[in-house]
Amino acid sequence: MEERFVDIPENVNLEIQGDSVNGYTIKVSGPKGENERFLKFMGVCIEKVDGKVRVYTEEKKSKIRAMVGTFASHINNLVRGVTEGFEYRLKILYSHFPMKVRVDGREVVIENFLGEKHPRRARIFGRAEVKISGNEIIVTGIDKEECGQTAANLELATKKKNLDVRVFQDGIYIVEKP
Repeated sequence: MEERFVDIPENVNLEIQGDSVNGYTIKVSGPKGENERFLKFMGVCIEKVDGKVRVYTEEKKSKIRAMVGTFASHINNLVRGVTEGFEYRLKILYSHFPMKVRVDGREVVIENFLGEKHPRRARIFGRAEVKISGNEIIVTGIDKEECGQTAANLELATKKKNLDVRVFQDGIYIVEKP
C-alpha cells in the first residue's frame, strides 16, 4: 500500500468530484484565483480527510504506486498556485544584433534576432502573464504547467540552427524556476 497526504491551507477551498473508475476532478480556489485538474489512473484513489487530501492505492504494482506520488504532486501544485503562484525568470542575451522583445496580445514577438528580417513569435500559453523589463522576462501565473510551457516557448523561439552555440550565444534563456 502506498499513500501520500497533501495539506490544505485554511484560506483554500478544495473540492474533489468523481471516483477511481471514471477519474477525479479536483477544483481548488484561493486568494489568487481558481485552478482545476482532471486526474485518472486505474487503482489510485483520492479523498479529503481532516483538512488534508489523501492519495492512496492498495495495489502492489510499482507503476500504480508511482502514480500516487505524481497525483500528490499535481494536487500540491494546484494548492501552491492559488496561494503563492508561480514565477519563471528568463534573461535576454545578445552580442551581435540588439534584439527587441515585446508582448503582442497572446504572443511574444522577438525582432532582429541575429539580424533576421522576419520576427520570431512565441505563444503565451493559457492564463500565464508575461512582463518584460530591460533584459529580463518574468512569466507569472497560478498554473505551473502553463507558466512552464510559456517559458519553454520563449526559449525555443530563439533556438539557433546550423550555428556554433559557443560563438552565437544570443537568445532567451530560463535562469530561475519555481
